[in-house]
Amino acid sequence: MSDKAVNDQLEELETDLLLEAVYRYYGYDFRGYERSAVRRRIREVMLAGRVSTISRFQEKLLHEPALLERFLRAFSSTGLSMFSDPAFFRAFRMKVVPKLRTYPFIRIWYAGCSTGEDVYSMAILLQEDALYQRSRIYATDLSEAALKQARTGSFPKAAAEQYAANYRSAGGTRALTDYFRTKGNRLLIKPALKKNILFSEHNLATDGSFNEFQLIVCRDVLGNFNQGLRQRIDRLIYESLSRFGILSIGRSESLEAMPYQDRYELLDEEGRFFQKLGSGVIPTLAIAERNRQRC
Repeated sequence: MSDKAVNDQLEELETDLLLEAVYRYYGYDFRGYERSAVRRRIREVMLAGRVSTISRFQEKLLHEPALLERFLRAFSSTGLSMFSDPAFFRAFRMKVVPKLRTYPFIRIWYAGCSTGEDVYSMAILLQEDALYQRSRIYATDLSEAALKQARTGSFPKAAAEQYAANYRSAGGTRALTDYFRTKGNRLLIKPALKKNILFSEHNLATDGSFNEFQLIVCRDVLGNFNQGLRQRIDRLIYESLSRFGILSIGRSESLEAMPYQDRYELLDEEGRFFQKLGSGVIPTLAIAERNRQRC
């Protein structure tokens, strides 16, 4: 066996032991995550902490809870900005908002919310379409540090110009500054836009459903998981959606080969919105998804 093969085998064993230790000691289960994604994040945190081996990293992780939080934070989206995907928000306004209008009260689950930029962006659009007052957004992430930052609704003032450009591209109808107040070099979301948002810790890998939702946003999250865990999460999401509820996933993600793929209708390709079907409705998602895969 070559030296490289031996090293790869050793790294695989060390990674298995690390993930098992994190699960047994802290209760966070990354064992079903896509292995290359886990390794990449382990290396990122090791490099930042100047830790030379996975075994040494495991030792430090079990004795330094602050290092665990940095590890969890590595699984949250980074480098986000307000309205960071204008096409998604345009599709949300054009295709999803009209359907949300039919509900007397709207519950939205934003899974993997990170530091909250997309959540507040959605709240702004709901406000402009006169839906925010009868909406509740449940924004979840597995990183408490990311959630703590999200709750503050505080963003760098230096990013205001980029935020405003994204907002205009997303179909915003007012001045984005209407939703912020300035404090020093920070932009603070106004309290009126925070009152209907609940940020809380939730782990898709281990936690269950906690409500019924008319919209679930789970963008660029599913790619972290292996097939077995994705099937569990697909079931969790499906059971959490109300009848004719809407799901949004990332551009590079697909419902192909998932247990409930035939129980959704493709609502909008650009925003990757899918509508849960009622009983007796003929599904077309499988055909649409196969066509997409061929393109």
